[in-house]
Amino acid sequence: MKITTFFSITFLFATSFLGAQSIADHALGLRLGDSDGLGAEISYQKSIGRYNRAEFNLGWRDSREFDAFKLTGLYQWVHNLDGGFNWYYGFGGGIGNVDFEAVPNGDDDDGFFVFGAGNIGLEYDFDIPLLISLDFRPELGLIGYDGFDDNFDFDIALGIRYQF
Repeated sequence: MKITTFFSITFLFATSFLGAQSIADHALGLRLGDSDGLGAEISYQKSIGRYNRAEFNLGWRDSREFDAFKLTGLYQWVHNLDGGFNWYYGFGGGIGNVDFEAVPNGDDDDGFFVFGAGNIGLEYDFDIPLLISLDFRPELGLIGYDGFDDNFDFDIALGIRYQF
């Protein structure tokens, strides 16, 4: 019984990777979404292994209400669904800074912040070097500024990246 269970588990584990495709060494593009009021982010992905990658995003905003930047780093696991479709999940975190326009007799909510993030998404890898994705990235403020959504943000975005 133990040998049968061992071979069954080994077979299931081994075959789960047979349909997977390798991911591109590099991908560069935009992640267009909420990003806590920062809007679009420049996005870079770097493969770490056949099924893993790191993703880095830089978002910034220069407006009348506030100036801000946010740098996010994520570690992701990528799994093939069918054809060019993949799904992925991961975790990470980041740093940022926000500077609000001065308000007379108002609170000074400016400051540096650190946050943790999760990530789950679906992507399509075209036959040309183009990758399009839709992902969900919940973020939890850990240290510092808490003016955006009481330290919690649901960030949903569309990603468009060139692979090389």
